[in-house]
Amino acid sequence: MLSRIFAPKTKVSAHCDLPCGVYDPAQARIEAESVKAVQEKYQANEDPHFRARAVAIKEQRAELAKHHISVLWSDYFKPPHFEKYPELHTLVNDTLKALSAAKASTDPATGQKALDLIAEVDRIFWETKQA
Repeated sequence: MLSRIFAPKTKVSAHCDLPCGVYDPAQARIEAESVKAVQEKYQANEDPHFRARAVAIKEQRAELAKHHISVLWSDYFKPPHFEKYPELHTLVNDTLKALSAAKASTDPATGQKALDLIAEVDRIFWETKQA
């Protein structure tokens, strides 16, 4: 009897933990742009102290970019997105791997590859926001 009295009258659902607008691939892109910029500065400077600082900053920024992509994958994208974009799992995995490669490298080409993949995640993200 009590269970019927206190049972919810309306069923609700939400597709994210917080109101929409808190997720955005731009955060990952900004961090990845920093990675590539640091890689370019590293290449242009021979000072070992500068290079050591550059590597530390690059690795931090790459890790932050990975975090932002991981949050999108785990918290924002839902089964309907994966159904509409079956390449999304592979794309996110490839993006995370590219960011790991950029984290481990001083070659700006690795930073650019990560940026290119983030741009594709960004495209899909904004298409899902239009729906």
